[in-house]
Amino acid sequence: YGNGVAPSEVIQGGPGVGGGPEAKDGFGSALAPVDYNADGYTDLVVGTPNEDIGSVADAGLVQVVYGSPAGLGKGRGGTTFEQGKGTGALLGSVSEAKDYMGFSLAAGNTSAGDPYILIGAPGEDLETTVDAGNALYVRGDTSVAINQGKDDLPGAAETGDQFGYSVAGSPGHLAIGIPNEAIGTVAKTGGIQILKHDLNANKIPTPVKSLHQDTEGISGAAEANDLFGKALSMTSYRADAAATDRDSVIAVGSPGEAITVADADRANAGRVVNLRVTAAGAVSELQEIQQEKADVTGTSETGDRFGEQVSVVNTSPRSVGTATTMLLAVGIPGENEGTAVDSGAVQTFSLIGAPGAADRWIVPGSAAGLPGVPGAGELLGTSITATATDLYIGMPNGPGARGAAHLMPWSNVTGGAVAPVTTYEPGKDGLPAVGKAFGAAIQ
Repeated sequence: YGNGVAPSEVIQGGPGVGGGPEAKDGFGSALAPVDYNADGYTDLVVGTPNEDIGSVADAGLVQVVYGSPAGLGKGRGGTTFEQGKGTGALLGSVSEAKDYMGFSLAAGNTSAGDPYILIGAPGEDLETTVDAGNALYVRGDTSVAINQGKDDLPGAAETGDQFGYSVAGSPGHLAIGIPNEAIGTVAKTGGIQILKHDLNANKIPTPVKSLHQDTEGISGAAEANDLFGKALSMTSYRADAAATDRDSVIAVGSPGEAITVADADRANAGRVVNLRVTAAGAVSELQEIQQEKADVTGTSETGDRFGEQVSVVNTSPRSVGTATTMLLAVGIPGENEGTAVDSGAVQTFSLIGAPGAADRWIVPGSAAGLPGVPGAGELLGTSITATATDLYIGMPNGPGARGAAHLMPWSNVTGGAVAPVTTYEPGKDGLPAVGKAFGAAIQ
């Protein structure tokens, strides 16, 4: 955390964090950085989706661990968001079993500079509709619930939709994934809801577009188990010198998509769709990416799950977006590398231009500099985050017994000099030699 600050362990009940550690809480399952109290130091929003609230199992909660000159959790006490406490929709809601509040998180600053947090609770029951899902938007004194069929939001809450399974945000927009959404009679095809930060007359972020794979202008077709929207990531985009940065680009993962190769469907091969959302609310498809596209490295294979995770970044948000500044990383955890079954892979692309024009393949031992060799069951690609300078890659399933995390400079995959990859592993370089699945979530 910052230059010269030693690594620190953040746990429930520790300094700057409320609550207490309990078995299978899932503290840290979702993470999002933001300077929430606007003091100049980055804070960390932490989801604990399996937290029991009293006797209510797996209700979930979210905590903000504040940064300071000394590091995370070294200054003021943290803030906890829990249903039934606080203000607004948080206060008016009730913790229920298997809500999984905090399963997904997004945080950042609006175009006006206001910090916000978007919290997914995909197991929320809406009246008698089980697992319909819900999202909570917190910004300043605002705390509102967002769910289908309410306050001008399109669609209807249906059993098992899991609205809020994934969430994403940019300075201009928000996106909420509904991977189990049925389109007509087609089950689990998926969909997403796009909104603006501006609050409407109902005091919720203004709906922009509800879309799925049968929406006009979106490639493909809504098919059972596509899970369109299971993974989401969003960044700001400036199309030309006259534009502001309130446009956004959204990457939508559809890891259950079947891809036809030589007249045979390859189930769960997966694909990604990239969308542009203008400040005025127009939505258009920029790219459809899958491994059968021209010049794209690899082959769509059964069980690849291309798009299980996605992460986008604009490395120069104040400038006009280009093929070298608008970048996408895609996780492919089911990829077999040689004889290593489910070793996984990460593939990077430019968000501008043809997908195969500048894609790069990342596996252990590849030219990108990731250390090691592919190992069966490592599921590389389950944990990735793109930042302005580096691509963060978590490897919670090995090869190390406790997992590892890698920081790869973007130059390694954008045509620049290949720089050393920094590796963090429990028991090394000041990290405590405890726990397991290190790198399962990374920011």
